[in-house]
This record gives sequence, structure tokens and C-alpha cells, in this order.
Amino acid sequence: MIYLDNSATTPVDPEVLEAMLPYLKEEFGNPSSRHYTLAVNAEKAVEKARSQVAALINAKPNEIIFTSGASESNNFIIKGVADYMKYYEEKGNHIITSTVEHKSVLQTCKFLNGEVFNNNPTKSVASRFIKKQAVKKIDRGFEVDFLPVNEYAQVNAELFEKTIKDNTILASFIYGNNEIGSLNDINLLSKISKEKNILFHTDATQVLGKIDIDVNTLPVDFMSFSAHKLYAPKGVGAAYIRQNGLTNYKLTSLIHGGQQESGYRAGTHGVHNIVGFGKACEIAKRDMNEYIKKIAQLEVESKKMILAKYPGTEFLGDPVNKIPGVIGMLIPGIVNEMFIKDLGDKVAISAGSACGISEPSYVIDELGYKNKTSSFIRLSISKNTVLSDILI
Repeated sequence: MIYLDNSATTPVDPEVLEAMLPYLKEEFGNPSSRHYTLAVNAEKAVEKARSQVAALINAKPNEIIFTSGASESNNFIIKGVADYMKYYEEKGNHIITSTVEHKSVLQTCKFLNGEVFNNNPTKSVASRFIKKQAVKKIDRGFEVDFLPVNEYAQVNAELFEKTIKDNTILASFIYGNNEIGSLNDINLLSKISKEKNILFHTDATQVLGKIDIDVNTLPVDFMSFSAHKLYAPKGVGAAYIRQNGLTNYKLTSLIHGGQQESGYRAGTHGVHNIVGFGKACEIAKRDMNEYIKKIAQLEVESKKMILAKYPGTEFLGDPVNKIPGVIGMLIPGIVNEMFIKDLGDKVAISAGSACGISEPSYVIDELGYKNKTSSFIRLSISKNTVLSDILI
């Protein structure tokens, strides 16, 4: 199968798998145990991985907290900041985000804003296609503004600044859109936050290892990542928490019960997955400049080939400020689910984010293409893709 759904997940790099295997076999120790060799080796492996992840974004190792992935990191950071700032620091209860965030940010913010979702499992196939609605509102003590975006799914800096209030405590904007690839100007948005003395979080899952990130020059307080977007295993990710300036305080823990991950996240470490994530970050730091050039060139050639085969295709997103290799497009005359199923045994592509299973793309809807969501296709290129893969 030709795999072109790398924004959903990536294959594990052979070097990553090789690094992981000892921790699935002979090096099986628990890093929270003490003194004996297996435990010491496991603890050293976790801390090495922490340094590898930190190095990719020029952070300090103690600023990296391992989680199960970006969805957990997003929940942990937003809920942790909200709880701490309102109930411990008593600094406010207002949060700002956008309408096109990943669902783990959107639904976390909607939850804090008082919505309750009817997510009960059902056997009805038809019900999967019905948009889940909030059934009631509960006053949880927070208020959230969801900013509209421009035609490229980007946040307007002036609108953001105007939305900030005296009780604003946090802004959370996605770094790179996971459906059409547009980049937000995170440098500008986070600088506005610093000027207004509010905390700033970005979900950087889709850009890690694809663009240069240096937290010494980028004034963000928090970032979220998933390993499986970076040729590493599923089930592991990280939260970046800046350890100076505004964030010299302890967020409310996500999981209580132990002192793992500085007390933020109790539970035994998945050492093999953490090792894999660290190795993937090491490889990205080593090879990123080379493989990103290849991906960018493939994207240009791919678009030419797609237009030749499907005339009238409309490519969405910022044509310049974008994630390399993410191609979001409207192909006239197709129904995306049928299109994908027809190619299903040959090619892997998607009709949007993997978090929106069997639902029309809310991102495309927000951009004003409500009547065209069924013609939306996302194709995402990896460092392993070759030009002949695009001939679909």
C-alpha cells in the first residue's frame, strides 16, 4: 500500500525500533524502582530520551513532561492552568482559543465553558454521522472565547489582542493546522500574550520535526506533542512547560498517585515508547533540514500531478506559511468517503483529521466551504515518500 496519511500517523523509523527493542526484552526494569541495575538503566533511558526531546526544541530537559500524546498534553495544560490560575492564584477565569483547533483543545475548552457532551457509545451506524450536540450547560467557573479565523484557518493577531480581558489567563492556538497545513504566526501571537501578561499554549503536534522550533526565541509557555507524528510509536507524547518567568508555579496534576514526571503524571513509565520518542527527536534534529527539502519539492510536484489528473482541484491553506507536505484540497465531483474506499486497498489518504471519524471536516466548514466538505481530501507526505507514490 502507498501510504499518504502521515498527518494521521507515521511508520516507526527502523532506527527508532532498534532503540526500543532492548526495553521490550532484557531491559524491562521499572525506572521508579531504585538501586538495582535494571531500574537504574531504565531511569537513565527515560532521562536520555527527555534530553533528546528537549534538544529538538532547544529546551531544558526538566521542561519536558512525558504523556500519552498530544491529546493528553492539551487536556493537562489547559485544565491544569485553568484550575491553578483561578483557584490558587485567583488571577482570572477567561481563556481564548480558535474555532479550528484540534478537538482535544476545542472540547476541553468547551467543557470548561460549561458544555456537557453526549458521547455515550451506540450501536447505531447512522448515529455516527450525526454531529454530537451539547445537551446542557453547567457553570464550571470559566468563560472561553472561540475566535473565528481567516480563509487560511489562521488567527488574526489584532482580533486576538482585542479579545484579551483583565481576567484572561490563557490563550491556546494550534501551531500548524492538521487538515490544510497553514501555520499560525505563533511568534507574534505569543508575544502579544507576553505583553498582556497572559500564558500561552500551542499544540505543536503537526510541526515537530517539520519546522525549526527554538523556545529560547519563541515566547510560548506550553507546547504539546505526539511521538507518532514523528516516526515514533503511538501512546507517548510530551508537554513542554517553561520553567522560568510566568510559569514558576506548579500546575494542577493530571493524574495523581505518584511522583513520576515531577508529580504531574503518576504511573509507571512506558520506557520503550519514551526511548522511541527520544530517538525519533534525535533523528529529526540530525536529518530534518535534508528531508524537509525533499518533502517540499515533492509537494510542488504532487500538486502539478494532481491538477493534471483532477482539473479544477482547489488547494486550501496558506501557500507559503505552511507545514511541508500537507496538501488539503477540494476535488470537484467526488464524494470523499467513496473516493477513499475505492482506493482503500492501494492508497491511504484521508478526508480530514483522524479525530473527526465519520464526521464532515469542521475546519473546512469554518472556512466557508460547508457545501463542499464531501469533496475534501488530505494527502500528507513523509520523508519516505517518493514521487511515484503520488500517481493515484
